[in-house]
Amino acid sequence: MTREPWDPAAAGVLRLPSGRLVRGRGLRHPLPDGPLPTFAVYLQRRDPPPTPWPSRWVRWPDFRLPTDRVDAAAAIHEAWERAAGEGVEIACSGGLGRTGTVLACLAVLDGVPRDEAVTFVRQHYSPRAVETPWQRRYVTRFR
Repeated sequence: MTREPWDPAAAGVLRLPSGRLVRGRGLRHPLPDGPLPTFAVYLQRRDPPPTPWPSRWVRWPDFRLPTDRVDAAAAIHEAWERAAGEGVEIACSGGLGRTGTVLACLAVLDGVPRDEAVTFVRQHYSPRAVETPWQRRYVTRFR
């Protein structure tokens, strides 16, 4: 039996329909107790501080959309693939808008219909996830 990378009951952990677990969090909050990520996608305007685990930085200003949508899509696809067996973390400053948007995109890749992905993330991660109309639209157009 394989051990899950995250505790499914831990704060910020989202279980996708396939069973993949992904942790969302705000970087301004302390690192949660428990295992460290084995891969992370950080959504920031500026470079995040270095981490001892592999990560990708996606330039994404607060309340906006990624500045390079091709790079963002590649990072999201990589996170989804790695979440099949690794401890993947998605994080922005507050852990809601940009993080929620990426979690909703991961849900789309996992089979949740595009028009239901934001609702899925709000129900299973945070009711405040995906903060702006353009972030919601980004999810509905994500491929």
